[in-house]
Parts: sequence; C-alpha cells; structure tokens
Amino acid sequence: MNSKAIYLLTGTLLFAIGNGSANAAVNEADAVKLLKASKCLSCHDASKTKKARSYKDIAAANKGDKDAAARLTKHITVPSQTVVDGEDVDHGIAKTKDSAQIKNLVEWILSR
Repeated sequence: MNSKAIYLLTGTLLFAIGNGSANAAVNEADAVKLLKASKCLSCHDASKTKKARSYKDIAAANKGDKDAAARLTKHITVPSQTVVDGEDVDHGIAKTKDSAQIKNLVEWILSR
C-alpha cells in the first residue's frame, strides 16, 4: 500500500471517529472477535500486562486525551514499529478495512 493510500485510509478513519455518536454502545463481541483475528491478544490482554501493556493501562494512559482515538486508530491501522522487551518489533494492524469495526475497536480499548 503506498503512502497516499495510507493517508487516505487514516483520514477516512479519523473522519468516521470524529463524526460518530458519542453515545453509541461499544459492541464488545465484535471488538474481541477483531482482536483475536488480528492476533492482538498475543501481546495484549484486557487487564494484565503480557508482552505489551494491557488495554486497561492503555485506556488509563489516554483518559481525557481528545486525540487518543485518532492516535490509537493510526497505531492499529498503519504499520509501525514498537519496542517489546527492549527490541524493535513490527506492530500488527487490525485485520479489517471497515471503519466502523476500527472505530468500535478503538472505543472498546479506550473504554477499559
């Protein structure tokens, strides 16, 4: 995927998040299904630290940050590197291009 496509996808996702209903309920089953399909649970857990921070810790670190959803959306949709046990590793991306599924997952993570 070229950089223009990545920026377009990221912009579309950010727009979708910004225009979503703040009162919409998070679909936990769909979020967990996407976490499993994307192999996020290999490194993350809902409440305890594994190889990476727990979703509870991620939510706490981002509480009150108006840019958290946009930053997290980018983190799970654009290939990047992260540090695990002192080593740079590729951080996986969500196995979907569906902006509603991405938005739901981001909201689920931030709601922990």
